[in-house]
Amino acid sequence: MSAETKIELTTVYQVKGMTCGHCEGAVSSEISAIPGVSSVTAVAKTGEVTVVSATALDREAVAAAVDEAGYELV
Repeated sequence: MSAETKIELTTVYQVKGMTCGHCEGAVSSEISAIPGVSSVTAVAKTGEVTVVSATALDREAVAAAVDEAGYELV
């Protein structure tokens, strides 16, 4: 048996307006709904959102998800 190699892409986005854990959760939840996303880590203190996905994500899809959460992709 051979193990299948799984390649993932990590992208860091800057999001404006996050101030607390609730903000982090809202942004993470919306971005997690994008097909192909396997994990999201949002940090309000730095405004950084790290997204791990199977393929490169469409920036407009990420911006729409962040907007839906009530924040702005920088």
